[in-house]
Amino acid sequence: MNSVSPVSPIVLTTLNARYFHAALGLRYLLANMGDLRPATVLREFIITQPPLEIVESLLGHQPRIIGFGVYIWNVSETTQVVALLKQIRPDIVIVLGGPEVSYEWETQPVAQLADHVLTGPADRAFGELSRRLLSGDKPAEKTIQAEPPALRELVMPYREYTEEDIAQRLIYVEASRGCPFRCEFCLSALDKTAWPFDLDRFLDEMDILYQRGVRHFKFVDRTFNLKIDTSLRILEFFLDRLDERLFLHFELIPDHLPERLKAAIRRFPAGALQFEIGIQTFNPAVQALISRKQDNAKTEENLRWLRGQTQAHLHTDLIVGLPGEDMASFAVGFDRLVALDPHEIQVGILKRLRGAPIVRHDESHGIRYNPQPPYNILCSDWIDFADMQRLNRFARYWDLLGNAGRFQRGKTLLLGDEPFARFMAFSDWLYATAGQTHQFALERLFDWVYQGLTGPLAVAAAVAEDALSQDYRASGARGCPHFMRPDTPSAPQRKPAGHGASRQARHVKTAV
Repeated sequence: MNSVSPVSPIVLTTLNARYFHAALGLRYLLANMGDLRPATVLREFIITQPPLEIVESLLGHQPRIIGFGVYIWNVSETTQVVALLKQIRPDIVIVLGGPEVSYEWETQPVAQLADHVLTGPADRAFGELSRRLLSGDKPAEKTIQAEPPALRELVMPYREYTEEDIAQRLIYVEASRGCPFRCEFCLSALDKTAWPFDLDRFLDEMDILYQRGVRHFKFVDRTFNLKIDTSLRILEFFLDRLDERLFLHFELIPDHLPERLKAAIRRFPAGALQFEIGIQTFNPAVQALISRKQDNAKTEENLRWLRGQTQAHLHTDLIVGLPGEDMASFAVGFDRLVALDPHEIQVGILKRLRGAPIVRHDESHGIRYNPQPPYNILCSDWIDFADMQRLNRFARYWDLLGNAGRFQRGKTLLLGDEPFARFMAFSDWLYATAGQTHQFALERLFDWVYQGLTGPLAVAAAVAEDALSQDYRASGARGCPHFMRPDTPSAPQRKPAGHGASRQARHVKTAV
């Protein structure tokens, strides 16, 4: 592979979580390299690739400068890659950028290894720095603060998506940047407002993407429905191009859904719209503590309308561990959201994003975070470590059973009239019995759910068997869990320590 790599003095790179992700931020940098664009190449890897292979591939371009996009999900792996590069080719200038190194970078091992750190939006700053470095004008300072560029001056990045990207990867787009809200767990709390791109120019670029075959558009705007006139123009643009393959993802403010926007949303067919809706907490005292403004009654009204009157897919979010929220408060919010019946409820664990103002509560609320990525909360005055571990497992099992879509009937039995209490009881039982949170073979997972329903949750065996049998057949799987086999004990047996790996390896294609 390296023998055919083009020689490029400048390489832009990052480690994505999965192959199908595409780095929008690096494509902005690439598009705005100016006269250095022909001398620049973009290389993307995934975090599971061996660091030595990544280094070998990067060095195949014979670069003089390598720019890394650093994020919470790749900082550990990026540190390994940068350390190897500095051992093998210390003459290569390493430049870091991205949210993970834009704040508190002084304590970051990866920043200590690098030659320069660009903090803030580096759309044009990376090209300017590269120009100086190639001319021999190396800045004396290690850290360079990039000032926010005027959006009208930026070259838009969308033509940097390749044909391979369009065929195989998610295409990220943004009609605006920033956020006017101040939710302290989010880095967007540091923004002063939201800045829109010129809408005509943006839609022209969307039309080019559409003509190239893009049908999945994932908008990364924090506040898609902040300005309704803009939202409507974007929706009308896609309604004019509606076909059976079109899919749009937007992040929606939950309590701002005027009638004009409802009318447009109602026109989209099933499978065309997905809304990511951050609820985070229903507790008004917690909302006030973290500077989050949310009309809970209006939020519930809008969610009921979206679920009942549209065909949009609703992905909602709750956060475990917010200051002032104990397990009982989270349980109330979870039950309240379950009653609204969104298609997905993402149970997220609070993370300490570098620079986010949520840290002002650490001392007063006894909050302790994992010092290693992803900097998840470990405990607080409100939730101790043992219960936080239980909630971590709750979140993982919920993702497997509540969000994966395989347990539509079984989920109803799991939740009953007390969703949080029952699912927590099931979660505690499953961990105590199975001893794992990952790498469940699908058949075994169905058997565990059957055992949990008929055991600690006291569901009649015939009812559980009927529901889970229908779910299993609907999943398209071709096996036969134990509970569906006549005259076979239905309880899956936990393997002794040391035997799990080979068993799981045999189920690698169906493990979840």
